[in-house]
Amino acid sequence: MSKLTVHGAKAASAATAKSDIVVVPLFKNEDLSTSASEVNAAAGDVLQRAITLGDADAKLGKITTMVGSGNIARIMSVGCGDRSSFNLEAQLSVTGAVSRALASSKAKNAIVVGDPIADDKGALSQFLEFLGRDMAMACYHYTATLGTPKPGPTFSKLTVAVDGISAAKAKQSLSVGATIGNGANLTRELVNLPGNVCTPSYLAKEGRALGRKYDKLSVSVLDEKKMASMGMGSLLSVGNGSDEPSKLIVMKYEGGPAKQAPYCLVGKGITFDTGGISLKPAKGMESMKFDMGGAGSVFGVMQTVAELGLKINVVGVVAAAENMPSGCATKPGDVVTSMSGKTIEILNTDAEGRLVLCDALTYVERFKPEEVVDIATLTGAIIVSLGHEASGLFANDDGLAESLTAAGLASGDEAWRLPINKRYDRQLNSKYADMQNIGTGTAGSITAACFLARFAEKYKWAHLDVAGTAFQSMQKGATGRPVPLLVEYLRQKAS
Repeated sequence: MSKLTVHGAKAASAATAKSDIVVVPLFKNEDLSTSASEVNAAAGDVLQRAITLGDADAKLGKITTMVGSGNIARIMSVGCGDRSSFNLEAQLSVTGAVSRALASSKAKNAIVVGDPIADDKGALSQFLEFLGRDMAMACYHYTATLGTPKPGPTFSKLTVAVDGISAAKAKQSLSVGATIGNGANLTRELVNLPGNVCTPSYLAKEGRALGRKYDKLSVSVLDEKKMASMGMGSLLSVGNGSDEPSKLIVMKYEGGPAKQAPYCLVGKGITFDTGGISLKPAKGMESMKFDMGGAGSVFGVMQTVAELGLKINVVGVVAAAENMPSGCATKPGDVVTSMSGKTIEILNTDAEGRLVLCDALTYVERFKPEEVVDIATLTGAIIVSLGHEASGLFANDDGLAESLTAAGLASGDEAWRLPINKRYDRQLNSKYADMQNIGTGTAGSITAACFLARFAEKYKWAHLDVAGTAFQSMQKGATGRPVPLLVEYLRQKAS
């Protein structure tokens, strides 16, 4: 994986500094900016000629690459559409297109001409943050289990040349974005690893490594003996059939005042999900290594929070287990007792994520949290509802739901709120226990959230179902979502 470094510079330097590529944003019906004109002149008028001939235009997200001259080896134009429509979504279209194009090129460095992006209401700073994030994520290249790794991106240095804001502020915006992107990349790396590598014990090791890296981050790991002594019968039931011991990983970041109530993140960490005795079909089961996407996002957020030095207290809890069939595995019809004391009739062992999460949600009560958000690749039903565009959002508090929705919109990592109420909750009623772990077959994402809500009654709580957003496919892999959403949420709480 290329390590991205970011820099800020004065706008005039774009035409004089030596670079592999100079990136010039184009808006419809606008002349080249002063610095873009200087770049064009230094490169032998190649950009203006391409615009005149219609080869380069301002269509949103359109990339055109031209051979330059002198210090400017190549010019890359990127269409920004109409300035009046250059909203957050348009910015993300541009930064995504530029990042993908640079990462797939053979360039090692690039200068982005920033002055066409006016700094109205912080638009340039926001644009640069997105650019830093997207560029860092575009440079991600998986090699961990490849005997002969294929070459990845060579890109490593991004400079933005600006007027309107200082070079230092431009660098800061790029750096914040790159830090968020690196956090998302950590999530992607963990989620992409195969189940025989990324086990609950591996996640525990990675958690301890994070704790050693940052002074304000402390990490503890609860083993099965400790969890049993605390009554976590629901969590432990999931790993009964596996030789891999389950773990509860607790990461405490103390960046705020000592007496400040922490914000808690709880991640589902099923490192491989066969379905247990309720065995999944063989086709597509290999993708169940992605079932710890929630846990992966907690790791990515905790790293990012520590790197940014946010003035806030955050507790990240990962409930890690492997769901396997064996003679020791939990059976459909078994009744287990959760840490809360509530009993659960397990009708389907493939509805296991909620079983590990419910004990983790009870566990975080001890921190007297300000708010709690759990993150889980919980249900296939959420994909039916929302596809792969938005994460499902459920909450017992309107203010928390609004905060997460706003953070999703601000980061481009959208979540959409769905209902939870007694009409859905009653599907979980059981004759043989306090509740059953699945509903009657309809509204699967909602009834799963209703199940979790029964264990989150003592604090403000939200649930993010990221089954449709945490990964795309085996070939495309993990996305790093919802790290941008959660980091933005915590940044807003820290400000």
